[in-house]
Amino acid sequence: MEAPGEMLAVLAAGLGAGTVNAAVGTGTLISFPVLLATGLPPVTATVSNALGLVPGSISAAIGYRRELAGQRRRVLKWSAGALCGGLTGATLLLALPSSAFEAVVPVLVGLALVLVALQPLIGRGLQARRTRTGKTVAQTDGGPPLLIGLTLASVYGGYFSAAQGTVYVCLMGLRLDDGLQRLNAVKNVLVAVVNGVAALFFLVAADFDWTAVALLAVGSAVGGQLGAAAGRRLRPAVLRSLIVVVGTVALVHLSVR
Repeated sequence: MEAPGEMLAVLAAGLGAGTVNAAVGTGTLISFPVLLATGLPPVTATVSNALGLVPGSISAAIGYRRELAGQRRRVLKWSAGALCGGLTGATLLLALPSSAFEAVVPVLVGLALVLVALQPLIGRGLQARRTRTGKTVAQTDGGPPLLIGLTLASVYGGYFSAAQGTVYVCLMGLRLDDGLQRLNAVKNVLVAVVNGVAALFFLVAADFDWTAVALLAVGSAVGGQLGAAAGRRLRPAVLRSLIVVVGTVALVHLSVR
């Protein structure tokens, strides 16, 4: 990648991906197609994208540090699962043909979008059931089902991270009585863990384009701060609607690829 126009496009894609990832998720659907358009092979583009978006994930987590207050114990537990899942997914990316795993990606994204859209209704139903059974307070960490679900989502994230954040928010929203902004903050931490462990694996085991990685890194780091600042100002209903809209665009993109 040497053309100034291509380099500028990748830098802008990193900025956009970092911003969208912090506030909503699915930023990969901005940066990944741009890398493909520069002529990078699909796997090289995937690896370069994962490496380049790590600073953006860390930046977004820092930007949401206020909403992370009081969540240390459960974030550490879920991060351990995210680390294992992310490493597994990164290994699958290099070990399996690209069509083997990507075949189920649209299904996973579509299911996550439906669940995010229905989350308020499902949450009210779960609260009503807890009231009937005398369990008026939900588990603070979602129990083993949530840990397993987040770990499996991290396998997907380590392989191909499009809408990974949407899946996290969906799973946490189903199991926890907590504000959407706080869940969004945790989502950014888990994405940073998965991207980080996948990046370390790719550094020693995969081919990537250093120029693309550097440009994405700079853009996504700035975008992470912008996305965090914008995302925390959104009301839960608006943020949920934005997740569904952006996720739907991602689903359409994945389905027609």
